[in-house]
Amino acid sequence: MAKSIKDVLAFIKANGIKMVDFKMVDINGQYRHVTIPAENFSEDTMKSGIGFDASNYGYAVVEKSDMVFIPDPDTAVVDPFCEIPTLSMTGNAMIIDSPENRPLAQYPRNIVRAAVQHMKDSGVADMMLILPEFEFYLFDEVTWGVDGSYIGATVDAKQSYWNSAVEGKGVIVPKQKNYHIAKPFDVSYECRSEMCLLMKEMGIDINYHHPEVAASGQFEIEPQLGEMVHMADATMMIKYIIHNTALKYGKTATFMPKPIYGEAGSGMHVHMLLMKDGKPVFSDDNGYANLSETAHYFMGGLLKHIASLCALTNPSTNSFKRLVPGFEAPVTVGYATSNRSAVIRIPAYAKSPNKRRFELRNPDATCNPYFCYAAILMAGLDGVKNKIDPHANGWGPYDVNLYHLSDEEKAKLHHLPVSLDAALDALEADHEYLTAGGVFPEELIKNFIKSKREECRELSKIPHPAEFEKYYNL
Repeated sequence: MAKSIKDVLAFIKANGIKMVDFKMVDINGQYRHVTIPAENFSEDTMKSGIGFDASNYGYAVVEKSDMVFIPDPDTAVVDPFCEIPTLSMTGNAMIIDSPENRPLAQYPRNIVRAAVQHMKDSGVADMMLILPEFEFYLFDEVTWGVDGSYIGATVDAKQSYWNSAVEGKGVIVPKQKNYHIAKPFDVSYECRSEMCLLMKEMGIDINYHHPEVAASGQFEIEPQLGEMVHMADATMMIKYIIHNTALKYGKTATFMPKPIYGEAGSGMHVHMLLMKDGKPVFSDDNGYANLSETAHYFMGGLLKHIASLCALTNPSTNSFKRLVPGFEAPVTVGYATSNRSAVIRIPAYAKSPNKRRFELRNPDATCNPYFCYAAILMAGLDGVKNKIDPHANGWGPYDVNLYHLSDEEKAKLHHLPVSLDAALDALEADHEYLTAGGVFPEELIKNFIKSKREECRELSKIPHPAEFEKYYNL
């Protein structure tokens, strides 16, 4: 909306803005916020910033934990979920140690900007365009509990197959038959349309929305290709809009990768391409799937580092309940055209040179998008730097359905980690490509691994309801 602090001040005055809200991001990729009265917002706010305690955001910093948040006027938008007129901004965290301050290296937005600068310095490209696909569930009700007398969770979606005996109007979707289903079965159409209109108002262009495979309320919203830093900010805002709009319609949204046993999981496939001087880097009429040598090296970097990438692109224990055969989720380390069973899929419909690209299919939206996108770029650039050829390394192209191979053939393939612990092991052993150029601080990686290890240990101690079925009467 705005390009300068003067634009923001003029907008506040012209639109009767009463509050200015600063949205910051913690280590897990969740919004935190601080709000000030609009009359307190000034040019000095842009210089001095808003103070916050970085340790409470999950960042273990050697310096004092008192930091300042510097708003980015380019991100200013009116928050549609506040009854009191509120202007919202995100921005960057800075360390207070000099008159000019300096970026907090661990802060997610600073990391994704550093990755873009590293790309420019490499000479490979000057812009990365990405398109994340947002799959999510909309439930009418959700409950959960973990205590001494109860361990369990319940969800309900009124159109789901399990309500066939109680719904009363026959508007029921059979299991795994929700893909592109129309009204009257598509009961959340208006809700999703409003989500998309709000995204458009906030400067996020949308391709489409539609029902996804799972009958229990799974859907997808797909934005248009956008510059990586902008799309990292947009990812946070898209999730914010989806959660809040769902509540407005009496529903609840979740990006959990696998909230329903036996139904399709929710991913966040990331399409990507590079540009240099306005020209596509990944396009070559004579290459496999019309992709250039650089594109193949970029894929090679992703596939080489895919196990450690999973710690950042799939950072929940639930993530690995989605990455199993049979639900269009990738399990095999490889690339192919129009093949959803490989980690990297090249869409056959992207025919024009400026649209030729590929998608990484393993990420999900429990990730911190800034870490996820920056790590993807760093892995790809490492592939280009070291000329990692995915075909020479035996990673494809796999132009067959990998789920239908014989056990003997499957044994020859490489697979994704099967747990968050395994992905963290890989990140511990393989992260030099992330620290190249100082993009990911070593301290952040150590802190992230430590935090996620504790998460795994905590969850491993909790009895699972299915264990009662397996073991109670033994």
